[in-house]
Amino acid sequence: MLLSKRKVRIETERLTLRPPVHSDFHAWARLRQDSQAYLTPWEPSWAADHLTRKAFTNRVYWAQRSVSGGTALPLFLCRREDQVLIGAITLDNIRRGPAQDGTLGYWTGMPFARNGYMREAIGAVVHYAFTKLDLSRIQAACLPENKPSRGLLESAGFKYEGVAQSYLQINGRWRTHVLYASLRSDRRGRTEAG
Repeated sequence: MLLSKRKVRIETERLTLRPPVHSDFHAWARLRQDSQAYLTPWEPSWAADHLTRKAFTNRVYWAQRSVSGGTALPLFLCRREDQVLIGAITLDNIRRGPAQDGTLGYWTGMPFARNGYMREAIGAVVHYAFTKLDLSRIQAACLPENKPSRGLLESAGFKYEGVAQSYLQINGRWRTHVLYASLRSDRRGRTEAG
């Protein structure tokens, strides 16, 4: 399903989820910089130019192409009450044909962690993926020792599926991840779709 005909915007009780735009650069760079020590143990190593305007501009163009092409849904999380950027969530690697699936990734800036924002965002994106994008399965992976992320996925209705050895390079090393999934047809899940 191509999404180029309309803008993607998802509203939740406390959040607006929308693709990044060029004017987000300063808020994004500040939040990433202020949260760097908090984020780097869980993320791929940042490129030397990670926080530059040029890298952010490339990120915005990638987001526009991905949404238009239906290959990814990269969204910023903005608090509705004041439009402050608090993090991001991306439904990436969207596959069509017999798969009908995508992979979920997310981050929250340190000042906004553990306030339920990401759980709210995950619920909204999964619902959107199942009802608007007609996907059947959403995968997510995290490091085994990342108990907050594991708990978040489980509380959002994702089911543990197993372990993937050397799944991603995190903080400069190949790391094993635990795998979770939410299925549209899984009646045991907590999604409202299906």
